[in-house]
Amino acid sequence: MLGPVILAASRSDKMRRFVSAAPGTKQVVARFIAGETVDQVIPVVEDAAAKGLEVTLDVVGEDITTPEQATAARDAYLELIEHLEPLDLGPRAEMSVKLSMFGQCLEGGHELALANVRPVVEAAAAIGTTVTLDAEDHTTLDSMFAIHEELRKDFPQTGCVIQAYLFRTVEDARRLAANGSRVRLVKGAYKEPASVAIQDKAEIDKAYVRILKILMEGDGYPMIGSHDPRLIAIGQELARSAGRKLDEYEFQMLYGIRTDEHVRLAAEGHRMRVYTAYGTDWYGYFMRRLAEKPANLLFFVRSMITKN
Repeated sequence: MLGPVILAASRSDKMRRFVSAAPGTKQVVARFIAGETVDQVIPVVEDAAAKGLEVTLDVVGEDITTPEQATAARDAYLELIEHLEPLDLGPRAEMSVKLSMFGQCLEGGHELALANVRPVVEAAAAIGTTVTLDAEDHTTLDSMFAIHEELRKDFPQTGCVIQAYLFRTVEDARRLAANGSRVRLVKGAYKEPASVAIQDKAEIDKAYVRILKILMEGDGYPMIGSHDPRLIAIGQELARSAGRKLDEYEFQMLYGIRTDEHVRLAAEGHRMRVYTAYGTDWYGYFMRRLAEKPANLLFFVRSMITKN
């Protein structure tokens, strides 16, 4: 049960300092983070495109404490869009944003986050691409879905994320499937209480399949966010049963994880999008990757030992 412990540590400033200073950290972080600057991530995007892959780009850093930091986050995404424009990749290179990074958790945060994210969505649309709103902990979701609904009035391709382990997600999926939304389904990577979330991993997998079936049979565009071979195979079967063509859904996986599978799915004609994070404030994102899979933590510990 290391996952919940690691997730708790993701909110600890003391652990942040310890992990950041650990000798093996840089090597492991580089596995999951594509670079620290936009200039470093653009070659990663070009390489993915050359392999027939698509990307969704995340500027890491959700721990915002001031409106000025939220504005800086907005500007970081606008800078990214400026760098993407000459590549002319259109929707093959979209963006993922966490609304907490845009000020959602500050005073007046709902309005602040909407005001900050709208220019990013507008700029993305201007170069032929779009934005997906990431899901965070359950206390933020009503605000996220309201912002998603508001943005879709002018930019209907704006996507959102739902998490299979939350009890509320079945109803969220039904609503989103009915209104034709782009929806990424993930298992969930935040420490949530038993009052709102399934705790057993096998039951989360079952919920994932039930929710994916709702999305596949709906009017929207399902995005299968999973590295699990069994869930990937089930996703393909559900798509076939729903009569979906290969361009009517997609798979999404994280940068640095199962990279051979990225290429295999793309070679088979599937849309395969790589969630590609970059930036200097990587700690929260990195800790959630360790929590998701024990092998990631083992890789980190071995790297620390090797460097000592």
